[in-house]
Amino acid sequence: MPTFFFYGPKLDKEKKEEMVKAITEAASKATGLPEQAFTIYLREAELENVSVGGKLLSENK
Repeated sequence: MPTFFFYGPKLDKEKKEEMVKAITEAASKATGLPEQAFTIYLREAELENVSVGGKLLSENK
């Protein structure tokens, strides 16, 4: 079973639904596998728990 992991900011339910639908459709089209074959895990992260270039993303607000 193909699996995707999305690590990103908190999203509202509607945006999550839109995103997983788009990812699933694109992956199915690219691989020829049925949409039911794909699993997607969403991992939300607070900006204070993510660093880029040695700075927390919460510092860039």
